[in-house]
Amino acid sequence: MKRPKLKKASKRVSCSKRYKIQKKVKDHNRKLKKEAKKKGVSKRVKKDPGVPSSAPFKEQVLREAEQRRLQIEEEKEKKKKTKIEERAKKRKKEAASQEKEPKAKKARQAVEQQPEKASPDRSSRHFLCSELNKVIDASDVVIQVLDARDPLGCRCPQLEEAVLRGNKKLLLVLSKIDLVPKENVQRWIQSLQLEFPVVAFKASTQIVDKTLRARKRRIVASNDVLDRSRTAACFGNAVLTELLSSYAATQQDGASLRVGVVGFPNVGKSSLINSMKGVLACNAGIKRGLTKSMQEVHILKNVKMMDSPGVVASPSNAPASMALRSLQVEEGAGSVLEAVRTLLKQCDHSQIMLQYNVPDFRNSLEFVTLFAKKRGFLQKGGVPNAERAASVFLADWTGSTVSYHCKVPEDAGPPADTQTHGGWDVNLLETGNQNTLKGVKFPSQASSISFTSKGPTAGLLRVESPEEKPAEQNEPLQSAEETSQTEEPDEPLKRPALHVQFQSVSTDDAYDFNTDFK
Repeated sequence: MKRPKLKKASKRVSCSKRYKIQKKVKDHNRKLKKEAKKKGVSKRVKKDPGVPSSAPFKEQVLREAEQRRLQIEEEKEKKKKTKIEERAKKRKKEAASQEKEPKAKKARQAVEQQPEKASPDRSSRHFLCSELNKVIDASDVVIQVLDARDPLGCRCPQLEEAVLRGNKKLLLVLSKIDLVPKENVQRWIQSLQLEFPVVAFKASTQIVDKTLRARKRRIVASNDVLDRSRTAACFGNAVLTELLSSYAATQQDGASLRVGVVGFPNVGKSSLINSMKGVLACNAGIKRGLTKSMQEVHILKNVKMMDSPGVVASPSNAPASMALRSLQVEEGAGSVLEAVRTLLKQCDHSQIMLQYNVPDFRNSLEFVTLFAKKRGFLQKGGVPNAERAASVFLADWTGSTVSYHCKVPEDAGPPADTQTHGGWDVNLLETGNQNTLKGVKFPSQASSISFTSKGPTAGLLRVESPEEKPAEQNEPLQSAEETSQTEEPDEPLKRPALHVQFQSVSTDDAYDFNTDFK
């Protein structure tokens, strides 16, 4: 206890407490000695008594002991010298063996020592197109996955032409049908069946890895809940499995059927393969462009499915198609706010307000601000984070969150070069689609946003490598320099008349000053 006038607390204790501590220490030491005695461990080290003075031949005994000590030291030094010599010999042998190595090994080491060449960029358009072409060339049947919310916009004419040119079977799969009204799905199936076989499909969103599944099997109750939930249920996989297995049985050579899964980014290619396999075989997620290379997955004994990267969208497409089908935002070539602005133009104003529960807005910037406040995306000082809100909005539309639908074109008909349904069981296809439509829970027409489709999206199947681009860009520059040197102007240059021109801003509510000030 510290007294008020003293700087340090007193260390004095009562006598009863001090005696109690001493007693406990004695008991503890006694217990340790007893245990050591039982084990035969003596704590004290026996001291060498030495040679007594009364012993005869004392000097001779001491001399012998000194000689023995010197002999032991000499042996230790000899061992050290032998170890050093052995290490030196080992180094000489290693140096000699390196000199006698074969030429191939020397060449390989020289290559390893050289600075490594830059590996191909897996995110480049050239690499993605080459991987997509590998899948098309190696496959016997090609499945083009279409987002049921905009099936026409997910079709790529260049891709379909390349598949049909290679005499391969093309099969259309309508994914994400649980985000579209039932009547709209039925009309799209009837319209697309005029050209190619169509399979309605709803992938499972709760497929996990094998290790996680084995861990969850121990908890029976939670496993039952997961299996019975609508998000874990998969519809359409049984029909697709029967179609592919029956078509593989018709193959004469008996080899396994190779099925390539192609389509634009984030239409559900990897989720389709995972649902068919029942295991998380391919990496799938909300972010677009996760699949970078070709991946082969064994579905059945005679069926293999190949995952492919998304089709590279051509820059000549409409802005709405580029916002949904391309990877401009992920590559940093496009702005998220610009993509949101183009998507809002294609939708009904009131339906967007009801879907996101935001008040009336004048332009896209105001909508993003209101959406950020609604979700709580605020920066320091309470400023709404517009970019984060815009990226979440874009992820909702490219992922599997927002329900929107496009109208089926009335003048839809078979094109000039159509693919017959030969080789496929049409009756099995129709009954399977009917069963799928019965099992899936569809949203109502009122809760789905009507979206204006811009038609098929043009894709790039071949992109020039970056090494070829600078050579092409240098040619017009050289020609321009030559023309400037050869052609000399005869007359002096005339300056154009100055005229003030106001440049209009790209926002929706901007005022064009050119209308009144000219």
